[in-house]
Amino acid sequence: MLIHPWDAPRTDTEWQQWLAAHDFGQLAVNGLPGEPPHVQPMHFAYEADHGEHGRVLTHLARPNPLWQAVESDPEVLLSVVDDYVFVPGPWQAAPQDPAEHGVPTSFYAAVQLRCTARVVDDPAEKADILNRQVGHFQPEGGSARAAAGEAPYGRMLSGIRALCLEVTDVRAKFKYATHKPAEVRERIAAGLAERGGPGDAAALAHHLRRREA
Repeated sequence: MLIHPWDAPRTDTEWQQWLAAHDFGQLAVNGLPGEPPHVQPMHFAYEADHGEHGRVLTHLARPNPLWQAVESDPEVLLSVVDDYVFVPGPWQAAPQDPAEHGVPTSFYAAVQLRCTARVVDDPAEKADILNRQVGHFQPEGGSARAAAGEAPYGRMLSGIRALCLEVTDVRAKFKYATHKPAEVRERIAAGLAERGGPGDAAALAHHLRRREA
């Protein structure tokens, strides 16, 4: 992922706060020799306060075909992309150029976490990971806690394997025309506000936030 200086996060807090609210991504795992990579869509819980870069907790069904690949090569990549929109060319035209000379582009936020994966089969640790995930997604409660050997979920633990992903490196990007001239940025902001399509409100918020910063 190419990251120009003007698209880079200003602080770690910027991407960490964004990631806390975007907890569905794609886990990329190197394939075994002669096989393509595995790409697994999944929900996850990111814990920023664990280690230097944090960790990711998740679980997948035991029959999932990626387990052998993870055990063969535990270096994996979790990719999260959201708040994306298409920006028409006329919005991006330089002040001195005709509108039809503007270059269309995409706006988006992206975080890529390089991780070392540890497969978890211990029932008690799997239960703890499940409870942490539920606590993240369902803080209001309402579901029984998982516990090894105890109803209602204990007997189901054998059907899953958990993953603890220790984050070793982070690449983050907020592509929202921060480097454009003020006139162009204002035109883009007005266009997003007027269009009001899917993703436009979130993209506009990033565009304004990054501009003001």
